[in-house]
Amino acid sequence: MKRLYYLTGSLDSVTKINEDLHRDGITDWHLHVLSRNEAGLYHKQVHSANMLQENDVIHSGELGALIGGVAGLLAATVIEWWNPIGINIPLPALLVVAGVFTMFGAWSGGLAGITRENYKTARFHDDLVKGKHLIMVDVSRQQEQRVRYHLSKYHPEASLAGVDTTLTLPFSPNFWRYPRHN
Repeated sequence: MKRLYYLTGSLDSVTKINEDLHRDGITDWHLHVLSRNEAGLYHKQVHSANMLQENDVIHSGELGALIGGVAGLLAATVIEWWNPIGINIPLPALLVVAGVFTMFGAWSGGLAGITRENYKTARFHDDLVKGKHLIMVDVSRQQEQRVRYHLSKYHPEASLAGVDTTLTLPFSPNFWRYPRHN
């Protein structure tokens, strides 16, 4: 799926876009709004972004798992070569060591990610601080052109600010850049 990012300046516009997209078949599962005005979204009954879309838990957790996995493989290799206890350590035990390092890396990365802005929405930080609202619409290929046309024709106040995938891709160039804002 693709994620379309639209910026708009008013809650009334967000509400109208939300209602129109619902009539067009886009459900709350595929429509999220990121805003500094959470109370306004709540009162207008607009589905706001969840914690995983606001914070960098998934991205940082994956990055921590990659780093922890590499460290775990290095530790297992050192244990096998150095053999500190003098007995032959079976391969499953070495894999457990690598797995523990990987899980610890994912856990600590996820904890660090709670304190950071999501790397996919960090580029909209300045606009959100200025009071704008970020509408994230997850669409299939068949829905994309219809949603783009509908919003450009009936909601010119909402500008298309970006297109991305809904997936967190570990080897994309943006994955390795940390958000600059907290």
